[in-house]
Amino acid sequence: MYRFLIYISYSYALPIGNPLEKEILKRKYDVKWFSDTNDGKHALKSKDNVLNKIEDVINYKPDIILTATDNVPDFINAVKVQIFHGFFAEKRPTGNNKFKHFGIRGFFDLYCTQGPNTTGPFSQLAKKKKFFEVVETGWSKVDSLFPLESKSNDKLPNIFIASTFTERLSLAHNDAVFQEIKRISKTGKYHFNMVLHPKIPIEIVNKWKSLSDAYFTFYNTTDLIPLFKKADIMFADTTSAIQEFLLQIKPVVTFNHTIEHDYLLNVKNAEMIEATFDKALTYPESLLNYIKAYVSQLHPFNDGLSSKRVIDAAIDFLSKDKGHLKPKPFNLIRKYKIRKKLNYFTLKSYNKAYTKTKK
Repeated sequence: MYRFLIYISYSYALPIGNPLEKEILKRKYDVKWFSDTNDGKHALKSKDNVLNKIEDVINYKPDIILTATDNVPDFINAVKVQIFHGFFAEKRPTGNNKFKHFGIRGFFDLYCTQGPNTTGPFSQLAKKKKFFEVVETGWSKVDSLFPLESKSNDKLPNIFIASTFTERLSLAHNDAVFQEIKRISKTGKYHFNMVLHPKIPIEIVNKWKSLSDAYFTFYNTTDLIPLFKKADIMFADTTSAIQEFLLQIKPVVTFNHTIEHDYLLNVKNAEMIEATFDKALTYPESLLNYIKAYVSQLHPFNDGLSSKRVIDAAIDFLSKDKGHLKPKPFNLIRKYKIRKKLNYFTLKSYNKAYTKTKK
């Protein structure tokens, strides 16, 4: 009987963890959840298998921690698996975003990557660092997206809108975009479904909610896949939800994306939005071919079984001999920050007192 812990920070990690929980329970293993923020704790209130304190996590003695965060407590003696809280979104032309996604913080034993464009870089880092392994599994969050469905049969074209929370990159903060979507929605030409990032200020959220009518629906949810399936195209900025939507091989119109990707239709002024919507809705063959090429590197799995591969990889790593791996780096500053965040400063947290024999 294996004991799993799904470790999250924010509410948007629930759709990542839920398919993993389902797969774990299907195998009749034990699974608990833990969040290190109040936002995550609030989102987990509907579940009855939540550990509320770090001391409870330690006493639970998980065998495997599935982590949708950048960091995880080092003092919990378990296999620590990075399952990622998003795709490599390629939001910025500089190397900063790449460094953040491929940053090695020294906490994880296993990285379960989503596709070749992440497996390659992490595999090279594994060869260099020698204290973790990499397995390409696909991403649990998108399991329910498959099998893919054809375009909607709705009378009106359905456009899904999403926005990042970073103000300078966010279409939600742009008043010209707001006014143009407001104008278009009044024409009755399309139906819009919109979701905003949980970190976007409430006054911006309320502004967009005010558009709600027969042709515009605002959703307060972190479960985007049902809305992806309804949509014919997506309108976004640089949000990482773009990559998830593209797995359906459906067009995405972006506003002021920081990189001119051939698999996106990018517009730089609000006046071009409607015309670009119309172009996207024709599903241009050349655009779809660019999307397919990109998806083959991003997430080639379309069987909906990524959660199964993650659990298989984690159990395999737990069971195998790991004598070839080097010790993890000391990371004293990061370890201190984690303890401070969790308010966990005990002598035992600094040594390896919490150990158990793996069978």
